[in-house]
Amino acid sequence: MPKGKRKGKSGGVSASRKADIGTSDEDSINDNASVISMASETTVMEEGVAGDEVDEQSQDEVFEEKMCEAIDGITQKSAQGRTNSLDSVSQALTKKYIPDFIIDRRLTICDGIERCLKKGRGAEQASAAQLAALLCIQLGVSDLTDQVCHDLKPLLTFTITDNSGSPSARAKCCWTLAMLAFLDSTDPLADTHRTLLSVFSGSYCKGDGTPATVTPDLANLHAAALSAWSLLLTIIDIHAFNDPNLGQIVGLLDSPHLEVRMAAGEVIALMLERGRQYDDDYEWEASEQLIDKLRQLATDSHKYRAKKDRKTQRSSFRDILKYVEDDMPPNIQVRFGQETLALDSWCKKKQYDAFCQVLGSGMNLHLSENDLLREVFELGEKLVHLNLAAHKQSKIERHLMNQANFKARCITRGKNRDKRSAVFAS
Repeated sequence: MPKGKRKGKSGGVSASRKADIGTSDEDSINDNASVISMASETTVMEEGVAGDEVDEQSQDEVFEEKMCEAIDGITQKSAQGRTNSLDSVSQALTKKYIPDFIIDRRLTICDGIERCLKKGRGAEQASAAQLAALLCIQLGVSDLTDQVCHDLKPLLTFTITDNSGSPSARAKCCWTLAMLAFLDSTDPLADTHRTLLSVFSGSYCKGDGTPATVTPDLANLHAAALSAWSLLLTIIDIHAFNDPNLGQIVGLLDSPHLEVRMAAGEVIALMLERGRQYDDDYEWEASEQLIDKLRQLATDSHKYRAKKDRKTQRSSFRDILKYVEDDMPPNIQVRFGQETLALDSWCKKKQYDAFCQVLGSGMNLHLSENDLLREVFELGEKLVHLNLAAHKQSKIERHLMNQANFKARCITRGKNRDKRSAVFAS
């Protein structure tokens, strides 16, 4: 028997059954198709919404599981494995603001950082220092942060002052030490000041006034220490420490290394701004000499320096010169989400740059969500963001909507085509 007839017997509707229902062939087929379609669409849509919720929950669980694995990996035997685990935790803390998750695991993380700073070398110490700063930024200003800072500062100080250590690791520790001092409400800052000063004083001019001779690696270390020390200037009295003096900082402008010159110029702007906050008539003792040096750096065209370095130097020192000469502070607008942060002083700009040094690409996220940063930059309460994901159409909803639109277009165009063919036929 042909397959078509067998299929018709098993799947068709008998004439007597149709008569009992009281409908025609066309009506019964359309009604059944409509009912089945609606039921299936509703079921699929509900499954799609439920699937989004499950996916979000599962993603959080996977994230926490990976974080726990990375935290446990900080204490493994392999040095490279410890470094990779430190970097993984740091990346997670950069991309997400999760203080509740970190509070319960702070002791484990802190112990791992201590071990890596003590026994590690080079990249491992740098990664440990990076994670230490991120840990404190996640915890915010609290007693827990003060305790973490108290535990880690001696190790950071020892690493910084160890001349046999890697310059890049020591530079990272300088930044972290300054950040921890900035966040620690119990730190008198004197010890941190002396530690950083002992590092960047290596680039001071010699007794005859000639620039110090240092290697590029040491110059980067000195610049990092000086730039990190300038973060302390934003929260202390300019007259609290007599060392370094203005002449020593101005002498760093003659350094052959771009990083040292730019860090020195930034310190000069900060010292002047802090001085003017206490006295409107505050002036430098040798203002004309200082302005001449700044003007030379703002218009530097020496060919023995790289073109990119000249461009970066001129851009930086033009802003510094405007402030020293005309008292024009920086005017930078940082947009993140629906908000804008105005960096209208050298202190704010320095604090912003310091947090960027630690947070990198996660800076905008932490400006929006991190209570610490919102307090530092006076951004107020966090904005209540609408849950756009809940209102966003799921993939199945968009698919069904496109199907409906396609069907409507086909019907409309079909009618138009019929009329057009009728006109041509006549």
